[in-house]
Amino acid sequence: MKVNIDMGAASGGAMAQLDLEELLATRLLVQGNSGSGKSHLLRRLLEQSAQWVQQCVIDPEGDFVTLADRFGHQVVDANRSEGELTSIAGRVRQHRVSVVLNLEGLEAEQQMRAAAAFLNGMFDAEREYWYPVLVVVDEAQLFAPAGAAEVSDNARRLSLGAMTNLMCRGRKRGLAGVIATQRLAKLAKNVAAEASNFLMGRTFLDIDMARAADLLGMERRQAEMFRDLERGTFIALGPALSRRPMAIKIGPVETAARSTSPKLMPLPEAQPEDARELIFTPGPDEASQIARRPLPPKPIPTADIIAQLSKPAFVPEPPAEPVFAIIDEAEREAGIETVLREILEDPDAAFRPDAVLYQDFQVRCRIHRVPGEPLPLPAFRRRLAIARAGVDKATDSERWEKALALSETLPDDLHGIFLLVARAAIDNQPCPSDAALARAYGSHSPRRARRLLTYFEERGLLVARTDFHGRRVVAFPDLGCETAPGHPDAPEESMGEAAE
Repeated sequence: MKVNIDMGAASGGAMAQLDLEELLATRLLVQGNSGSGKSHLLRRLLEQSAQWVQQCVIDPEGDFVTLADRFGHQVVDANRSEGELTSIAGRVRQHRVSVVLNLEGLEAEQQMRAAAAFLNGMFDAEREYWYPVLVVVDEAQLFAPAGAAEVSDNARRLSLGAMTNLMCRGRKRGLAGVIATQRLAKLAKNVAAEASNFLMGRTFLDIDMARAADLLGMERRQAEMFRDLERGTFIALGPALSRRPMAIKIGPVETAARSTSPKLMPLPEAQPEDARELIFTPGPDEASQIARRPLPPKPIPTADIIAQLSKPAFVPEPPAEPVFAIIDEAEREAGIETVLREILEDPDAAFRPDAVLYQDFQVRCRIHRVPGEPLPLPAFRRRLAIARAGVDKATDSERWEKALALSETLPDDLHGIFLLVARAAIDNQPCPSDAALARAYGSHSPRRARRLLTYFEERGLLVARTDFHGRRVVAFPDLGCETAPGHPDAPEESMGEAAE
């Protein structure tokens, strides 16, 4: 379906149309100095296409939140964790909701991290949700700087990588990037080079004019024309706009930004004496807030100083009540166990890295109001391995404590699979199958699980044998127990039924 968007008037009075379907395939770059009308152009594009395509606006100044009242965009406050923003972005693509990511109030590095997390969440959506989305990034030079910025290298790398994915690889995922910048010289070239449509507004610096002329295929001597462009007038070029450079005047918009350009106003009529009184006399609300500079203390005689130093040191009495609230350890342990149980109920949890699961664990602890500091990553890995082994109060405590001690001699990523087999031996359950062992290790390869059993046997921790029916039995010499026979090729579901 061909949809043409009315962007305003072209030279000669004709209507300037933008082919929306072509734009989704070829992307757009908008350039112009402050006051040239870039935000007005983006607002016109968003308003005209709102009924045809899902939209996502990366808004560093909060100017586009007014789209929510007229066109139903959902405003996402970026003052969240990066994991939350990534999850929200995935649901935005799943449910096809137009959103405005409001970055207002955040520092530059926080804005870059939040935008990167949100864009990566949209980029990494499942293939079944790859619907067309118009992704508009205002002030793109903030998120894809050409050189080193006054932020950490990690934040710059994350943000630049997300913008590069949007412009270079986003088309196959349905993401159509529309980026606007005040200065082309400050925008990373590999991001700007992927756009095939251009709208160039008023600019004054020679380096920006020359680069704009190069992108439009114009001669250098024609670059001077960018200085003479009126506010709201842009030179358009691209398959979605025009095959030849064409001047267009952007049409009116229905919504307005919360911040407007300053207007000239006459100064208030006040005599010099009145003005002096106004600025030097605090108001009724200010008088109580003014902190006056205290007078310098009187000098202390030397004899008094020596007398004070001769006195014994003062030892304060211990406080009658604890300074911090007492944490109920039983409540905290119950909350941690609940969160670990929720994580393990997810069928995909076994195949996710520990770092991802740890981030999910921290978020869930906040949701469940688990008191106290969250577990550190090493302690979380240990608790997760024990939880995966399915230990309960009926487990032989003495043997289990010895199994825990043996597991500490192994690398962290092998604790879970060792404890799983040890628990089966302590409870005299069938030996877990290769599929169950592979899942406990976070792998889909049964062969890798068998290699791990061989590794444990080489370390002298267990002895594996096969009975006459081809079933596997694993014995633990240090624990004095062994598993019941279990078929190594049995599917994981059947092993769970046998254990029950």
